[in-house]
Amino acid sequence: MIKRATLDNGLPVVCEQIPYVRSVSIGFWVACGSRNETMHEQGISHLIEHMAFKGTKNRTAREIAESIDAVGGHLNAFTTKEYTCFYVKLLDRHFRLGLDLLADLVINSVFSPEELEKEKNVVLEEVKMYEDSPDELVFELFTQALLQDHPLGHSILGTPESIKQLNRDALLQYKERYYTPHNSCLAIAGNFDFDGIIKESNHFWHKLTGEFHPQPEQTFKIQGQDHIRFKDTEQVHLCLGTPGFSRQDSNRYALVVLNSILGGSSSSRLFQTLREERGLVYVTGSYYSAFRDLGLFSIYAGTSLRHYEEVLTLIRKELFSLQENLVSEEELNRVKEQIKGNMWLGLENTSNRMGRLAKGELFYGRYISPEEELAQIEQVTREDLQRVAQMLFTPAQLTLAAIGPFPQAETISGLLVSQENSV
Repeated sequence: MIKRATLDNGLPVVCEQIPYVRSVSIGFWVACGSRNETMHEQGISHLIEHMAFKGTKNRTAREIAESIDAVGGHLNAFTTKEYTCFYVKLLDRHFRLGLDLLADLVINSVFSPEELEKEKNVVLEEVKMYEDSPDELVFELFTQALLQDHPLGHSILGTPESIKQLNRDALLQYKERYYTPHNSCLAIAGNFDFDGIIKESNHFWHKLTGEFHPQPEQTFKIQGQDHIRFKDTEQVHLCLGTPGFSRQDSNRYALVVLNSILGGSSSSRLFQTLREERGLVYVTGSYYSAFRDLGLFSIYAGTSLRHYEEVLTLIRKELFSLQENLVSEEELNRVKEQIKGNMWLGLENTSNRMGRLAKGELFYGRYISPEEELAQIEQVTREDLQRVAQMLFTPAQLTLAAIGPFPQAETISGLLVSQENSV
């Protein structure tokens, strides 16, 4: 059962009661991520998330960890390009502690200057770790290559230069700007009493105040430019993709299906062609990310340098095949069943249900049920898939990012490869 309430301070609370489980998942979600940052603020959303766990007015960092460990729960947070989430999952009888801990982290973090300097070093190490993970870094390069200087193209972690110059005042001002009741929500899924949890939420969250004033957003222009980086790795890690569709675009459902056909599982076209039939890769897949006003579609593959051009050719062949030929009814129905199964199995987890509640509240202003979403998937036709493929997979829109041991200043697949030093 889905219920919604608004706390006395204006903070929305959206809940799903699941009486047959023993857990409750609680999340505080704020519509604030790397896309909200100026050039000089890059990484600040992520750094605030880190600093929330470094001590509050009521608890030290150690006490925060001990409080959740004492009840066998899980407390964490993450930052994305459009939102930040602080969440806790614990036994239903400890829900009051969950609300207390989250509110304490979000509202009462002290942002000690000494802890901030230590945590900035932690984030700098995280950036270095990312640089040592080319299979992850290549997605950032792809996004930057496609979106250029738009904030959505910036790294969530920030840059070493931007991180080093951030200070306590900057973090507090940024937090005050975005962490407000009308730019956030509480999402709760699990076994609880609705009236009781709303009463306790009012008690713990009443100090979250402030008015949200939307900041002017930078307009974007898709202007993909291929980006090839030299790195002394065993494999070439490549990411080929295009702009996608926003969260509001009805074409997004066809792209979800198309994504599953191309690279969503071990039975997908890319996995079967590149790994099972040719033995050219160990890992490959396709990915669709939807944002408020645009989307990104990408294909990843990791292969040896000698197979790089062949893999790239085969990927493009699959994309162009979808433009020219209708998929079979059998393949379409199989993929639809796969999507349904993945969604329903995922919703057996209270944390996933909590996330669905929050995203509906933040991005659509209402709850979108699994049934409603799957009904849209069911309506996707073979012709829809071909039309979307023709819209997106054009040579002019395809953008490539690749990291690997490319020969310096050698032309590969028509691209000039120049050596770059890693951060």
